[in-house]
Amino acid sequence: MELQPPYRKIIHVDMDAFYASVEQLDNSDLRNKPVAVGGSEIRGVVSAASYEARKYGVRSAMSGMLAKKKCPNLIFVPPRFDRYKEISSKIRKIFYDYTDLVEPLSLDEAYLDVTENKKGILSASIIAEEIRQRIWDELELRASAGISINKFIAKVASDINKPNGQKTINPEEVILFLEELSINKFYGVGKVTAAKMHNLGIFTGLDLKKKSLEELSKLFGKSGVHYYNIVRGIHNSQVKPNRVRKSIAAERTFNENLSSEVFMLERLDKIADELERRMKTSNTKGKTITLKIKYSDFTQQTRSKTTNYYIYQKRDFYPIIKELLFQENLKNSVRLLGISFSNLNTEKKEPIWVQLQFNF
Repeated sequence: MELQPPYRKIIHVDMDAFYASVEQLDNSDLRNKPVAVGGSEIRGVVSAASYEARKYGVRSAMSGMLAKKKCPNLIFVPPRFDRYKEISSKIRKIFYDYTDLVEPLSLDEAYLDVTENKKGILSASIIAEEIRQRIWDELELRASAGISINKFIAKVASDINKPNGQKTINPEEVILFLEELSINKFYGVGKVTAAKMHNLGIFTGLDLKKKSLEELSKLFGKSGVHYYNIVRGIHNSQVKPNRVRKSIAAERTFNENLSSEVFMLERLDKIADELERRMKTSNTKGKTITLKIKYSDFTQQTRSKTTNYYIYQKRDFYPIIKELLFQENLKNSVRLLGISFSNLNTEKKEPIWVQLQFNF
């Protein structure tokens, strides 16, 4: 199957070390220094790392203790999500100057469909350059971009010339690009799937392309169809300006691990207050309530229950949280607890987990 025109023009814009870069922007003492947002050398998890810290191997989702070992001069700063949201909204205003087809993935990245754009610019690469330059001129932050015929390839391309760069994969280059691409670089192929593919002799896109649809479906289920298509440049997902919020939640990481259900209930009581407030603010109700537990060994467990009717008030869902907490024995001491609502009464909202507090 060969790619056929007309082709869409998709840009994936990804801010460079966004949280850490905002902290360095606002605090000149942090500039050109290794910075980690979140975590601490005692406990906690790194939310973002500056490029100065990444040179030492510090990465997001790494424990603060390990990050400090890798980079003894690492500076930990608490996250300021209100500030990140403020900057993110300014970045999106720049996007909307070019197209209304903007699909935010998070505060620091988004897809833009500029096939038809407000500026009448024919080249998506030029639009990406303009956007990146405007982000720098107006906000003094750096961004990278990927440009191609679909979201999948644009996402992969945006990582190639990071930081502060961009990469365009033109229509005639798509097939060869995908064939030569390491399977580890395929967006959506995680470590476990990559290891399985390696065991099957699949190391590049070309190796993947040699597998039939039947083989891939048998090996990977529904994902097999996805892999079969994307390596051929087929990915028809449109840029969706209104992403669907699937859950509203709140969670908290603790300074010290909790081993008693009594202490856990005290913490969950406060988390439930915050969740009720967020449900009221967003005018949302849900049927499925989920308790999230992260243990001291970093393993994670979720326990859920679905009601027959929509609820949002603490008086209605907190008894369910108690029930979920006690439904089975805890595996270990607990470092994080969270509560979420899903199966919501509206389809016009986007997913959100709210970190109530980072402890240092």
